[in-house]
Amino acid sequence: MTTIAENLQQIHRRMAHACDAAQRPQDSVALLAVSKTFGADAVREAALAGQRAFGENYIQEGVDKIAQLRAMADMPQPVWHCIGPIQSNKTRLVATHFDWVHTVDRLKIAQRLSEQRPAALAPLQVCVQVNVDGGETKSGCSPEEALALAQAITALPQLQLRGVMSIPDPQPTPEAMLAVHQRVAAVFAQIRDSGLPGLDAFDTLSLGMTDDLELAVAAGSTMVRVGSGVFGKRSYPAA
Repeated sequence: MTTIAENLQQIHRRMAHACDAAQRPQDSVALLAVSKTFGADAVREAALAGQRAFGENYIQEGVDKIAQLRAMADMPQPVWHCIGPIQSNKTRLVATHFDWVHTVDRLKIAQRLSEQRPAALAPLQVCVQVNVDGGETKSGCSPEEALALAQAITALPQLQLRGVMSIPDPQPTPEAMLAVHQRVAAVFAQIRDSGLPGLDAFDTLSLGMTDDLELAVAAGSTMVRVGSGVFGKRSYPAA
């Protein structure tokens, strides 16, 4: 059985090869380890192996895990990314406990996060979530709405706009998957090159997961979100 540390090494090798193939610097893509459904001990193991950034989809599970990890003094403290959908009644938890949010897809959520971010904390790092393939069950604003949402976010205190995130549906061929990723990259480039004020730190294209990270890197991703490739196969509780 491979360890989390060995899995991390394998993922980093894949990322390095993908960067080489895309003629990009190997340090131009960051790894976000998606720890949903895995316990604090698994996160601790990954952190002790050098991983710093962790993503949580389920807000209450993430908050509980953050509290457990903060009580562990024998490890570097992670940077926590909320990568799951956010309902209005959960914005305070996110604003209080997380460092990043990848899933801002409407202004109401951004406004609540800004209002509820404690003044003593650094600004919440925010990505606009874009739904490029139009999946009806998916969160995310349309590509046509992304620039206006980005502009509104830059005007909010306690938020720092960092980039764009998307979770495209799997496609039947690698070529089709690459094309969808490239559509996300085009939205990122549109905002980056728009001349909006407040884009000083706009540097993150959060795109790609365990199965498609190479294609995402080829399209320009700067942060891949890998769960099973790091922690192993998930076991979800029965409904």
